[in-house]
Amino acid sequence: MSLQPTKLAAATGASLAILLGSCSAPRDAGGPREVVQPVAAPRPAPKPVATPTPAPTPARTTFSFRGELEQGGWIRGQVPSNTRSARLGEQSLRFDEDGNFFAAFDRDQGPQIELVATLEDGRTISSPLTIRPRDWQLEYINAPYRAGRSSAEFQRLREGELAQIVAARAKQTGADGWRQDFIWPVTGRISGRFGSQRVYQGKPGPYHSGLDIAPGAGVPYVAPADGVVTLVAQDPFTLEGRLLMIDHGMGLNSAFLHSATIVVREGQRVKQGQYLGTIGATGRATGPHLHWSLKWQDSRLDPLLFVGPMPD
Repeated sequence: MSLQPTKLAAATGASLAILLGSCSAPRDAGGPREVVQPVAAPRPAPKPVATPTPAPTPARTTFSFRGELEQGGWIRGQVPSNTRSARLGEQSLRFDEDGNFFAAFDRDQGPQIELVATLEDGRTISSPLTIRPRDWQLEYINAPYRAGRSSAEFQRLREGELAQIVAARAKQTGADGWRQDFIWPVTGRISGRFGSQRVYQGKPGPYHSGLDIAPGAGVPYVAPADGVVTLVAQDPFTLEGRLLMIDHGMGLNSAFLHSATIVVREGQRVKQGQYLGTIGATGRATGPHLHWSLKWQDSRLDPLLFVGPMPD
């Protein structure tokens, strides 16, 4: 018996449904579907940026310096590279690890002097300097010079005082005020200039070793540059009175004489502009004033060459 066309089509459709159903995945009745995230490809590590090599510092083949090349003046500068030791004339030069140095010229320095460096390999480098002479304030006296006679007691006291001054000047504190531009410790009438001198019937007397500033008794004065206090004479010395000394480093030091009061102590570090004491007339003084003297090693210097014009 043969199938009718209608029945054949229904049977064929049912067979196809069975076949398609066997190839389809069963549906989840309501559970969450698993979502597969794409995996990002790893980024390459950044390439290191090359640090440029700094250019080497050029070697210094001679001295470099600036300052006041005149009697009582000073210079700051650098020694040649690989310097083992250096000197100005016969005075040794101290210099830091970068070769920076300070040097100065005595009131009576002659017109010629030489900077000399000895290098690590034994060679020497020299730099001749020409020092300008000064016209000092001289007063001619038509009378013989008579040095005052001292008693045995005065000589005993003076020896002890001078020993303290010498010891204070020999101290090396590591101060670096020598690098600074100095300021006025006090302003007022200048009553005595560095280097002035009396000449007695052709014989020179001692010259004035500092700068005298007379603003009046009790006026405060300050540090002209950074430093370390190396001497405080609260018991007045016979000549200097209440004496204060400050080391500025590299062999440069200040002394302040005739103070009425001193408010700092030995060993104290002071900053430029710091209050130090007040003006007085202790010791051998004809009136209240500040005697400010500067010394580098054995050379006496003019404070006026360290400061600019006096401010108003």
